[in-house]
Amino acid sequence: MRILLIEDETAYAQRIRANLAEAGFDADLATDGTKGWLMGSTESYDAAILDIGLPHVSGLAVLRRWRSEGRKLPVLILSGRSGWAERVNGLNAGADDYLEKPFQAQELVARLRSLLRRSSGQSETMRRRRDIEIDAAAGTVTKNGVPVELTALELRMLDLLMRHSDRIVSQKELLEHVYSFNHGRDSNVVEVYVARLRKKLGRETIRTIRGMGYRIG
Repeated sequence: MRILLIEDETAYAQRIRANLAEAGFDADLATDGTKGWLMGSTESYDAAILDIGLPHVSGLAVLRRWRSEGRKLPVLILSGRSGWAERVNGLNAGADDYLEKPFQAQELVARLRSLLRRSSGQSETMRRRRDIEIDAAAGTVTKNGVPVELTALELRMLDLLMRHSDRIVSQKELLEHVYSFNHGRDSNVVEVYVARLRKKLGRETIRTIRGMGYRIG
């Protein structure tokens, strides 16, 4: 899953990114409110982790802008300030959850996964489609109960298709979710990874909808 992290303390942000990567998330980083707002408004993310105390534009201002624009991505606020008033302000601005610094990496990951489950209407991290089962939290995939080894990019692509099994997923959306903000994006790569997933899971697993995108079979 693709996460937007907006945090101005560079060393702190890199630790969070490492924790997220270890948990199977791909996180893009913005170090000020202006850049963070722009990335969240123009890129496709599954969720955002947003620090309140940011340079240029505050975290609450970023959040209010997103909500006024109709952006519905789930947002987890981080803050070094304690107290109920701060939390209420964040929730009133449109945050989905709130976490005070300092915190344990395990709690951040657990809250993020819970937030993503709620936003997608899923009560658990396990998803099933016919004979394929994926546990995004554990990073495991099985077909007919037999484990299938996938790379990180293959897993992210399959997870996106499984989460949106009720509709066609465009090539552009797949590119935006599997690659980071600064990564060069080549549309041909999507076809390569779809071919790899079909080889590992069966040709009927992913259907190509000509001119529109892909859909789980």
